[in-house]
Amino acid sequence: MVQHRPHTTVVLAMSADGKIADYRRSPARFGSGADKAHLEKQIAASDAVIFGAGTLRAYGTTLTVTDPTLLQQRQQENRPPQPVHIVISHSANLNPEIKFFRQPVRRWLLTTSLGAHFWQERAEFEQILIFETPDGEIDTLSAWQYLAKVQISRVAVLGGGQLVATLLAANVIDEFWLTVCPVLLGGATAPTPVEGQGFLYYFAPQLHLLEVQQIEQEIFLHYQLLRPTTMDYPN
Repeated sequence: MVQHRPHTTVVLAMSADGKIADYRRSPARFGSGADKAHLEKQIAASDAVIFGAGTLRAYGTTLTVTDPTLLQQRQQENRPPQPVHIVISHSANLNPEIKFFRQPVRRWLLTTSLGAHFWQERAEFEQILIFETPDGEIDTLSAWQYLAKVQISRVAVLGGGQLVATLLAANVIDEFWLTVCPVLLGGATAPTPVEGQGFLYYFAPQLHLLEVQQIEQEIFLHYQLLRPTTMDYPN
């Protein structure tokens, strides 16, 4: 079956106990240089990177491709030096003074009519995409179908957990790259790779392990998300 949406990969680093940030939701700085290089490689392989407003507020910036080899590879593939960087947010409540808006990347905003209001007469975003459900939420599937129409074939999702949960519910994720870092963060309220309401076990998305790499003290796990299938569930 032809897939009329971009191939979508979630790329996240997490603690050994499955947290992507501490209980204060501080910027996650526990990944090593190897993890940063891995993330940059995934970004360089993408036509667009997508992240939620919470992730952008935490860091204030986005990661750009700076490695000369990766830049040369994109040039040889007739692609621009940087992928499009897309912020997805219902409210689009962002500070226009953060460093992100001065970085040399193409910026798009995926939001609702309400979220677009502040930004429509401003120059920070090259495109403002409005895809709404009847109840005023972001229509994720329609947005992903639009991305395919504008020649975005590969997307890297960089967080956070609420966005990943939304994309899982919309069934638009294909793969996960999870870096397990040697630190324990704990905290009942610390964010995890998948937030939202959660899944009952028998209805939980299933993964197929494609690859495992160890670099010093970190483990890089590459998973394929299995498509939903008909299963027998207990009563």
